[in-house]
Amino acid sequence: MPDDKASILIQLDVDPQPSVFDAVVAVDAKVDHLFRHGDATPENVQDLVYGALFTRGPADLHRTALFVGGSDVAKAEAVLEKIKKTFFGPFRVSVLFDANGSNTTAAAAVLAAASSLGGSIEGARAVVLAATGPVGQRVARLLGRRGASVAVGSRDAGRAGKLAERLAEKTGAPYDAFSNADADDLARTLESASVIVSAGPEGAQLLAAHQWQGRSGLRVVVDLNAVPPAGVEGVEPNDKDKDRGGVRAWGALGVGGLKMKIHRRAIQELFRSNDKILDAEEVLELGRDLA
Repeated sequence: MPDDKASILIQLDVDPQPSVFDAVVAVDAKVDHLFRHGDATPENVQDLVYGALFTRGPADLHRTALFVGGSDVAKAEAVLEKIKKTFFGPFRVSVLFDANGSNTTAAAAVLAAASSLGGSIEGARAVVLAATGPVGQRVARLLGRRGASVAVGSRDAGRAGKLAERLAEKTGAPYDAFSNADADDLARTLESASVIVSAGPEGAQLLAAHQWQGRSGLRVVVDLNAVPPAGVEGVEPNDKDKDRGGVRAWGALGVGGLKMKIHRRAIQELFRSNDKILDAEEVLELGRDLA
């Protein structure tokens, strides 16, 4: 029988107004119909999911999918957990989680860095600045899963230490912590870095040029901040594997092109079956041949 059911993507956003950005990407990914719901919570999402599950037979559920987004990643994670608990037996649909662009951005950053290292991050010493934020946590997680040893930084050394413990337990990879705010601690950490990823907030410079330029072991630097001033001084937003004094540099817009390709592919992947949960690791795998 031909697969003649229209594809439906249900956008569940934790913000009052669902993201226009995510809606445009869905349209560009050739979704037939896009249903958008704001203010999604663990308390109200169950009935929305039931609407997706009970309107088509199990054989057609691969043509319906969910996208969980919004600016508050923690709230969106709680919605995702409720969605997974709502599924039962054959009554389930595929889900992409990308609140605040955290998964697609992190995957793009790690794949960009790996491409500048010849395709593999294994064995690299990676330093993640602002690692306790939603994108930074996922960057650090993916780096560890791909075989890097990772130092995670935060203004609060205690928060960084707790994150390092959680990630080590979750991935089995080696993690240690440092303070972004302590110049001596930061300098010691950077001494062994072969990869630096800055995942800080917009308009916040986390690394001055003299702190990274001229380091003999450093091979790649990635700055995910597109709003001046740069998160890493000396890296331009449009840098895409740009040689900056012997270091391959990636700016936010250089990474962003890859992020958009991954985002579109992830949406398309949702409609291949009804049982996918696309979180950070799954999103990274989808983008491996796009870098």
